Amino acid sequence: MQDLRISLVQGATRWHDPAANRDYYGDLIAPLAGSTDLVVLPETFTSGFSNDAIDRAEDMDGPTVAWLRAQARSLDTAVTGSVQIKTAEGVFNRMLWATPDGELRHYDKRHLFRYANEHKRYAAGRERLTVEWKGWRINPQVCYDLRFPVFCRNRHDVERPGQMDYDLQLFVANWPAVRAYPWKTLLRARAIENLAYVVGVNRVGTDGNQLAYAGDSAVIDFLGMPLIEMGAEEGVLSTTISAQALADHRAHFPAMLDADRFEWR
Repeated sequence: MQDLRISLVQGATRWHDPAANRDYYGDLIAPLAGSTDLVVLPETFTSGFSNDAIDRAEDMDGPTVAWLRAQARSLDTAVTGSVQIKTAEGVFNRMLWATPDGELRHYDKRHLFRYANEHKRYAAGRERLTVEWKGWRINPQVCYDLRFPVFCRNRHDVERPGQMDYDLQLFVANWPAVRAYPWKTLLRARAIENLAYVVGVNRVGTDGNQLAYAGDSAVIDFLGMPLIEMGAEEGVLSTTISAQALADHRAHFPAMLDADRFEWR
């Protein structure tokens, strides 16, 4: 497993304007070509977090999926972020994962934000996803999932000593500024308890519901310490996470060996 270069894209998503957002985020990430391993966009980056955006949800053959795959190819990196995707089972808040070789995976947000009635309009995902990229095992999750530690739990594989479900957990979000302290606190908690790096990418600006977003996107290490942390500015910030530092920490402090065994449904 080699070190991994991660780029956080903290943007002021345009309200209900997928074409404008593809142009906007495309311009933000274009300078990253050939210089990073993973580009992380916010939750619902083509529309903002809106129950009304469901009426213009795309399918997996739509322009945003094609755009994401094209970005992965042109930048020669993995690109991820969530959008509203329409299927026969309903509309999902779907986190897409595209790589330069054409691979496309997805994770459907499991925990729907009842406080904003997301559960009344969107379908809930059922399966957790782990992807492998450049030797790293990566677990993508979306916004409200951050509040549910059982679903986020990094389990130790007793058949493979030292092997855990994931090495890096990603959270993409539209997390309002009024709840900024829980956002920052929970990112650190997930990293510490799961002996893993955690990335949180949030948006900035004010949305069409007049909710303000403070950003606070960050890369957190396995001790809960921020390697990089953004404020409320638009932009892209990158850092490299160390495979050796993670392996050394798990060997020195193997808390996973004392974890409870359980199954989640």
